[in-house]
Amino acid sequence: MAKAVFLDLSGVVYLGDEMVPGAIEAIRRLKAAGLPVRYVSNTTQISTQQVQDKLSTMGLNVKGEELFLPSHAARQYLQDHNLKPYLLTSDDLAVEFADLDGSEGQAVVVADAAEKFSYNALNKAFRLLMEGAPLLALARNRYYRNQDGELCMDAGPFVTALEHACGLDALVFGKPSPDFFLSAAGSVHCEVTDIVMVGDDAEADVAGAMALGMDGVLVRTGKYRRGAEAGVTPPPTAVVADVVEAVDWILKH
Repeated sequence: MAKAVFLDLSGVVYLGDEMVPGAIEAIRRLKAAGLPVRYVSNTTQISTQQVQDKLSTMGLNVKGEELFLPSHAARQYLQDHNLKPYLLTSDDLAVEFADLDGSEGQAVVVADAAEKFSYNALNKAFRLLMEGAPLLALARNRYYRNQDGELCMDAGPFVTALEHACGLDALVFGKPSPDFFLSAAGSVHCEVTDIVMVGDDAEADVAGAMALGMDGVLVRTGKYRRGAEAGVTPPPTAVVADVVEAVDWILKH
């Protein structure tokens, strides 16, 4: 039986500005069964406080220690290396890095910047990278499903463009980074093989978790597209309709 559960947020727990039907009760069932829950998300458009406020508005109160976002890991890296960030991010996320003014140089930080991915902004990042700045990618997801129900490009294609232009590899801080998963695993005090990851992204969520020995449950909500499970190896441990069925599966197994 699982000893802890990791849940993705957008596309799994909520869709747009609404909770997935039954999600809150499903999470209560996990906790009632004694399973610690961690919210392991690649959300990179809004700040930590905004994520918590959004969830609270929808009826789910999440403590800071339960929430793992790539911005936390990237901020720690910048502090550890005394680097000042050049941000390709939204204004909302930029507040997470506002007080960092390192003296050891700059680092390019890429998140889902949406319309801020202008040529001029990308070219400035390119020049910094060519001068030796490291490239920090909060995530490299290819796309996500927006509040209007349509698919949108995520940060990944822009990270790849900068890598190609500069001939370097980005440091990735969100899923499927093993360090990101392991950081969350360290907070639940159990073996990674006793953790189940529930996500809507077959690559970043499920395959990334399974590479570390976790079980991976893929839900057919959010960004899921028909047949996505066939594109990853090994295949998901289970493929279910939504987070409610995922919890049913977890508690049964």
